[in-house]
Amino acid sequence: MRNQSTLSDFLLLGFSENLEKRPLLFGLFLGMYLVTLLGNLLIILAIGSDQHLHTPMYFFLANLSFIDTCFTCTIVPKVLVNIHTQHHTISHTGCLVQMYFFMALTLLDDFLLAVMAYDRYVAICLPLHYTMIIRPQCCLLLVSTSWLFSNLLALSLSLMISQFSFCGSHSIPHFFCDVPPILKLACSDTHSFQVTMLTEAVLSGMIPLTCVLVSYAHIMHTIFRIPSAGGKHKVISTCGSHLTVVILFYGTLFLVYFRPSSTYSADSGMVLSVIYTMVIPMLNPFIYSLRNKDMKGALWRLSGFGKCYFQ
Repeated sequence: MRNQSTLSDFLLLGFSENLEKRPLLFGLFLGMYLVTLLGNLLIILAIGSDQHLHTPMYFFLANLSFIDTCFTCTIVPKVLVNIHTQHHTISHTGCLVQMYFFMALTLLDDFLLAVMAYDRYVAICLPLHYTMIIRPQCCLLLVSTSWLFSNLLALSLSLMISQFSFCGSHSIPHFFCDVPPILKLACSDTHSFQVTMLTEAVLSGMIPLTCVLVSYAHIMHTIFRIPSAGGKHKVISTCGSHLTVVILFYGTLFLVYFRPSSTYSADSGMVLSVIYTMVIPMLNPFIYSLRNKDMKGALWRLSGFGKCYFQ
């Protein structure tokens, strides 16, 4: 019989070997964390305080900023504490809770990007029917359904992981409790979990991605039918920010999760994880605000510097 450990803690060993780079990593991650919080909170405040932005598109954007804020708070504070104190332990319960919120918020990001793509499709391809289709009740239904399904899927996977037994090493070669390194440590049979996770990944990943691709296929078809270059540029500018975020989000997730667990590499997994847990949430406010005239105006009005100019 294998000696199954009864230890209740895991060790998050990500970045633990880079002792000489610890101040640099701490400063870099802290700066990214503060920029992410400030940028996303400013977008939420700007949208909430500006009547011009009380539209479905900006309602979805405010939700995306809120999700990114929660997502960052789920991962980065623990990373900063580990780097600063060199105390890398996390309890079994804490690990499960972190995994739950990580999966739920990632799935929620996934669903919301699909909802935003559908909103752009209706606005560009069916403009005369936009107010009739994308009503306030419809917006609330789409967002609440996304919250419900993402939490149910994350809860089912978390409950399955909570039943795993872990033998020998409890060291996770990562900076947070992610699914692939946890599967590497489990001595239980994980086949049923991997089948369930793959099924949920197809349903919660491929279906929203298909919605995004179909929406943009219709949008591109509409753009090609616009005779003026100015009209084409205006339509492209309204979709460019969202499409940039979609490419960054799905690109990193596919590289990490849509491959067999046997091919998982801790080093490449950590690099890609830094991109989608820290870099993308930090970039989203810049992507949406710098390319959007209405958002820039709302931010100026919020700050008070542009009050006279915009009145």
